[in-house]
Amino acid sequence: MAISKEDVLEYISGLSVLELSELVKEFEEKFGVSAQPVAVAGAAGAVAEAAEEQTEFNVVINDAGAKKINVIKVIRALTGLGLKEAKAMAEEAGAVVKEGVSKEDAEAAKAELEGAGASVELK
Repeated sequence: MAISKEDVLEYISGLSVLELSELVKEFEEKFGVSAQPVAVAGAAGAVAEAAEEQTEFNVVINDAGAKKINVIKVIRALTGLGLKEAKAMAEEAGAVVKEGVSKEDAEAAKAELEGAGASVELK
């Protein structure tokens, strides 16, 4: 005699919560599965939302390039730093030139620095 899905559902609907919990545990053990929901998809969605909502950016200089003097001049204009500090920033890979600025300001600063020959990224 074959058992239909409806018969199984009817049997399960008559179980108590404790009996159902034990049945689930037996299924997990027998078939090597877990009844726990996977939260990875939800976390990926939250990360994507956070990336879309970013309102403040950091302008990071990766390399001053061959025209370091021009890059130093732009750094000084953007930050108001002295010559020594601007030179140190141009020579340091990963230095943050502007921090917590709007997207428009960050893109403008990036364009100026790249125009002077630097390699720049927004974070």
